[in-house]
Amino acid sequence: MINNLTFSPVVCVRSARKADLRTKQNGFTLVELMITVSIAAILASLAVPSFNEAMVNSKLNSLANSFVASAQLARSEAIKRNTTVTLCASSDGNSCSGDWKNGWVVLAGGSSVLTQGPLPAGFALSGNVTSVVFQSTGVGATCAKLTMTKDTSSKERVVTISTTGRPTAAKSTTFTCG
Repeated sequence: MINNLTFSPVVCVRSARKADLRTKQNGFTLVELMITVSIAAILASLAVPSFNEAMVNSKLNSLANSFVASAQLARSEAIKRNTTVTLCASSDGNSCSGDWKNGWVVLAGGSSVLTQGPLPAGFALSGNVTSVVFQSTGVGATCAKLTMTKDTSSKERVVTISTTGRPTAAKSTTFTCG
């Protein structure tokens, strides 16, 4: 009985092709992928401006905190050395000259304790004084208000040094010397 069975190779191939066409194919079509990419691009374009503002805020905080740390160092050096210490704008890192955006220096007894280089491009620091002198008791002889800004943003950080010598940084303030 086995001898009576004959197989036709053409029939087997045709039935295999029909079976392949009936199976469901997995994957995404080109249209589905293009829609997904378009939605992702729209969401990314909405997120970029917020990310840029967050970066500006972070940089302003960092620069303002760096200035506050310099003022705290100047105050503590005045107490430690029992002499006046000056925090001033400096363009050369050795003497009190120039604007705050060019950097600043902490001077004690004629020598430089700390030198800060110029601010990054687009950032500015300006205020009502170009130097702050801390007495040997840590009290600041000068009341100062300095504003850190970025030229492409409306954001700012205000650094204040009270007459008691306490430096602070805030987003904005209605600081008065007293």
